[in-house]
Amino acid sequence: MLLEFSCSNHKSIQDKILFSALAGTDDTHEEKLINFSKYRILRSALIYGANGSGKSNFIDAVSFVQNLVINSIKHQIGQGIRQSPHKLCSIGIESTYSIQFVTNGIRYMYGFSLKNLLVVDEYLYYVPKGRQTKIFERSDKGFTTGSKFAGKLATCKDVLKSNRLLLSCAANFSAVNEIIDAYRFFSEELVVYNPLNQDKWLNYSLYQMNSNPQIKKTVIKLMQDLGMGIRDIDVTIDTKKIESSQLPDFLSEEFKSFLLKQSVDAITAKVKYDNFSTDLIQEESVGVRKLFALLCPMIDIMTNNKILICDELETSLHEAVLYGLMKVFMDLPSNNNSQLFFTTHETGLLDLDIFRRDQIWFTELTKERTTDLYSLAELKNVRKDEKYSKGYISGRYGAIPMLNVDFAKILAN
Repeated sequence: MLLEFSCSNHKSIQDKILFSALAGTDDTHEEKLINFSKYRILRSALIYGANGSGKSNFIDAVSFVQNLVINSIKHQIGQGIRQSPHKLCSIGIESTYSIQFVTNGIRYMYGFSLKNLLVVDEYLYYVPKGRQTKIFERSDKGFTTGSKFAGKLATCKDVLKSNRLLLSCAANFSAVNEIIDAYRFFSEELVVYNPLNQDKWLNYSLYQMNSNPQIKKTVIKLMQDLGMGIRDIDVTIDTKKIESSQLPDFLSEEFKSFLLKQSVDAITAKVKYDNFSTDLIQEESVGVRKLFALLCPMIDIMTNNKILICDELETSLHEAVLYGLMKVFMDLPSNNNSQLFFTTHETGLLDLDIFRRDQIWFTELTKERTTDLYSLAELKNVRKDEKYSKGYISGRYGAIPMLNVDFAKILAN
């Protein structure tokens, strides 16, 4: 589970922002929370905000941390870390990132700071028996470990560089189970969806439905429950040689010869309805393709207690379908720890009386052009029975653009 994430000096985010999945004092929809130790954890949350207010940059910050943990071990000497600082901050200002999460039933706290494209500090703690314990702490002078881990990271000293995270190095060059578990949270349990990668997700789903009849059966059942009218899908994957006629003329003869020796997978998918079939790639709508792209990963996430963080989940999806996907998550049994956090512009979800105030978050761009992030629960005088969509559209909660704009007057001028 994801418990908290905070960062500063990342794209439009200048000052520190904090997103928390820890439930507040609100007692509505208590049955939809996840219980862990003494904590009550949100299973889902949605983030609203004007275009350009920083919703996607928040998702990007989470993805940045994930990718750096997984891939910084590959960084070569002289290769700096690609920071994305706020435009009003110089490259010499630190960018900070911290995250709290649960894996294998244990709470972890991890964070690091970057400056001048390099790591300046890093830490990893865990709470095995209700007591916070140091695994490692790192500074520009090197790193130290907790007493339990003394000497166990010696193999990392020659591998660790200022452009690599210690967590990335230690997971690959030590045998410390606690560090490996923390690393696997980022590599296996945290899933970040970007609409730009929809084709990759669709290919993954088609491969899964081709090789796993149970997955395919579950996808079709979910499609039917969402009212899509789909009866079946036939996926065929053939291995074919590239034809010379498919290659552009500007390629060198040597490169053409290389490509012609390669094999590629040719995927076809026929979607079956009651009285006809369609080609998924060529004839179906963007919305249907997105559903097929999402459902297999979502099944994996719900089956294996993972976290899905998604930018603009509603894009190309009907409101009723979006609600159906949300309901699948909200109705998971209490012993399932899957979570779904996403950005959205779909205000209709706020009228469905399925969200607590601490599940509804907003991003707003301040006068200094920096992103502020806050939840509805942090605002005063917001009643539990209030029409949240009306309050949001009217600007009571902030985070919405173009209020009281007279377009006729603007066009006349």
